[in-house]
Parts: sequence; C-alpha cells; structure tokens
Amino acid sequence: MNPFRMNATVRLLLILISALVAAPAFAEGAPPEPNFLVQMAPLIIIFVIFYFMLIRPQSKRAKEHKSMVEALQKGDELVTNGGLLGKVVKAGENYLDVEIAEGVVVKVQRGQVATLMPKGTIKSA
Repeated sequence: MNPFRMNATVRLLLILISALVAAPAFAEGAPPEPNFLVQMAPLIIIFVIFYFMLIRPQSKRAKEHKSMVEALQKGDELVTNGGLLGKVVKAGENYLDVEIAEGVVVKVQRGQVATLMPKGTIKSA
C-alpha cells in the first residue's frame, strides 16, 4: 500500500477545509483589520503579569539579600550557600571569616551568605 495515496473521502475533506480557511481572505467586504493596540493587548497583558509575578518579587528578594549581607557583623550566625553553619569572627569589606567549628575558621565571600540565623542556633544544632 502506498502511504502517499489518499482515498477520495480524505482528499475531498482536505479540499473543503482548505476552501473554508481561504474563503475569508477572498471575501468581498471583509471586516477591516483590528486596531494595532487591540493586536498588542495580549502581549502587553502577558508582560504585566510577568512583571508582577516574576520580575518584581525577584528584585525585591535581591534587595533584601543585599541589605542583609551589608549588615553582617562580628558575632552573627549564618548559613552559606554551600550549607555551612557558622559564626562571623571577622567582617571585612568583601570577605567574612566564619568559624564553623571550634578553632576552624573559613573565609567566605559576603555574597555567598544564604541566610542570617537567630542567635543561639549553633548551640542548639
């Protein structure tokens, strides 16, 4: 059986569908094209939804994280993006010295701090 061979019913159905699709293009007195603003409205609405659901909350979280990182000082307890829980023993401009165990101090970039923990978290962990 040839896969490119169509029966008469399928061929007639395809002809009718193509005629129905092409008919409005050739009709006389077709309605005018919609206004440019009407055509762009869905795109504008999608952008507004993306702004309020994705862009705005993300920039708000970034601003809160930046202020939290700038406010870090000696004695604060934190968790890094790598999952280390420690206490700040020295705070520099770009780096923090974090004590993760008694006598074990690591140097961490300020931007790698994930969360500021409440005081006493290390003792309870």
